[in-house]
Amino acid sequence: MTRVISLAFVFVLVASGAFAQGVVEKGKAVYTAQKCQMCHSIAGVGNKKGSLDEVGSKYAASDLHAWIVDAPAMTTKTKAERKPAMKPYALPKDDVDALVAYMATLKK
Repeated sequence: MTRVISLAFVFVLVASGAFAQGVVEKGKAVYTAQKCQMCHSIAGVGNKKGSLDEVGSKYAASDLHAWIVDAPAMTTKTKAERKPAMKPYALPKDDVDALVAYMATLKK
């Protein structure tokens, strides 16, 4: 019985890791499809004035979400001075969640 529970636990861990990786990959695809690199860069690719390389270390997932769906409010909250200011995006919830998951991986 203990062995079955242990195997089930391992399966859940592996499956959740694979699911999380799938969401991150979808986030990368959304980043590319939405042409985010026109204003932002990751690992030197894109507009270097808007580097996102360490954004996952700087902001909580809730703040990353807010930057995507209500950028004007986040601009005010953080006193961001970058011009032009980021506009809010109306993306499907799954796309926003995937983009946030991807951005959260961008850490030091």
